[in-house]
Amino acid sequence: MVAIQAQEPASPYISLWNRVAGFDPADLDAAFLAHDVVKATLMRMTLHVVHAADYAELHDAMQTTLRASRLEDPRFRISGLTADEALALEAALLDFAAQPRTPPELEAMLGERVADPRSVWWALRSFAPLVHAPTGGPWSFAKRAFVATPNRRRTAFRREAIGALIRRYLEGFGPATVADIAQFARIQRGRVREALALAGALVELAGPGAALFDVPDARPVPSDEAPAPPRLLPMWDSTLLAYDDRTRILPADLKPVVIRVNGDVLPTVLVDGYVAGIWRPIDGRIEVTAFRRIGADEWDALEAEARSLVGLLSERDPKAFSRHRRWWTRLPEPVAVRRLPG
Repeated sequence: MVAIQAQEPASPYISLWNRVAGFDPADLDAAFLAHDVVKATLMRMTLHVVHAADYAELHDAMQTTLRASRLEDPRFRISGLTADEALALEAALLDFAAQPRTPPELEAMLGERVADPRSVWWALRSFAPLVHAPTGGPWSFAKRAFVATPNRRRTAFRREAIGALIRRYLEGFGPATVADIAQFARIQRGRVREALALAGALVELAGPGAALFDVPDARPVPSDEAPAPPRLLPMWDSTLLAYDDRTRILPADLKPVVIRVNGDVLPTVLVDGYVAGIWRPIDGRIEVTAFRRIGADEWDALEAEARSLVGLLSERDPKAFSRHRRWWTRLPEPVAVRRLPG
């Protein structure tokens, strides 16, 4: 999976529930506590969960994008600091965060050095090598706290790191184009092209409009006849965001329904490998709002998925994603709405 989108706390758990047979959420809890996996700002300047062993290279690969997104933003510039002055604070911040610190504690530490600590912290929290510290709760991060990575090293942009990111991306999502890789990471296409030679041995395939790249030992692409069972994907599922051409999974007319104007990506229903609607938990059930016709067999399969998902949510947070309920009042006319029993 390379990286699991984690804007919403429940999403990594539901992503793995979709993909790992017999998934036990306690295993992910333990992995967070052991720092085998970490949650941090990475690709597309958003929160992701990644293997701890992948974090340093993925973070280095994203440095140019992460820094530009903050140091060129008016919300940082009002601090009056230059980019170099902000970067010079990174080492002291990391030393202070050798143990988990809350945002107010980190702002107070910066307040001893700068006049506008809030603006500086807003920038540093996105590009310094800080990961979220597990604090318990239903999805491991009940309260916000940050901790420095073990070596607390100063981050730097490295072309070799982009090569590593490309290879990890292709292992999860290939075959793919340069545009797909650039979209997944939000790195300029030119930088991706330059770094292809640093990604190790790759194979190049003829695509419908542009060359496709993949790792040599990749599993073959499934045939058109391969079954694609119905799935209930979480908010911000990486599959919907990993390609430049999203019509391969998300029909163009449903894109504005699923991806809202502020960037929220709603929980989706997959039928035969394509988005057919959205879902949300309601009163111990899973409500499916379908914008495509769903056959009787698919509804039966979705009901089985719903029973399993309600079991996961009932032990953690039966109202997962509820703070986004406003979007359900602004939907086009659906084909069907069903509340599947849990």
